[in-house]
Amino acid sequence: MIRHRIVLATSAGLVSTLLLAACGSSNDKASSTSPGNAAPVATAASDPARSAPADSGSSASGDMATTTMLMAKAMKGMGSVVTDDKGMTLYRSDMDKGTPSMSMCSGDCTKTWMPVMAQDSVQTMGVEKSLLGSVNRPDGMKQLTLGGWPLYRYMGDAKAGQMNGQGRDKMWFAVTPAGKKASMTG
Repeated sequence: MIRHRIVLATSAGLVSTLLLAACGSSNDKASSTSPGNAAPVATAASDPARSAPADSGSSASGDMATTTMLMAKAMKGMGSVVTDDKGMTLYRSDMDKGTPSMSMCSGDCTKTWMPVMAQDSVQTMGVEKSLLGSVNRPDGMKQLTLGGWPLYRYMGDAKAGQMNGQGRDKMWFAVTPAGKKASMTG
């Protein structure tokens, strides 16, 4: 099962890389006005019909994930958390504490915690657009942030709605629509 996922992820990454190379140069419209001094990510009105599926691939620094939409989703016992366009839970890390405008997860860390890469246009549903931004990773790619905190997807979540990374190693937490750590609701 794990081999199958690795082969699929590698194939998707190769296809994504080829497609991105064919697309040519990107347009960078960074500004210093977003939370945590991170560059803002352009957003569009939420229209699920215009939302493209997420790609995932790999790079020299490990696995990466992309999304075109962030959505607030109510999770039983957890309140509202942020998911990507496939319904996969997104996380933030206390490892980034003190430096929320930069990602501390690199190398082997990205094999388990895939950084969510910033797109030119990220749509939102129930997530405050003004809290979106991005940070530059050591490999030059831009990682999406919420409230200044870099976002990740957990490899242990196999399907939409799972939160297997919640509280992992006492430093990984599902992220709320306000960019805070998700916690059990009473």
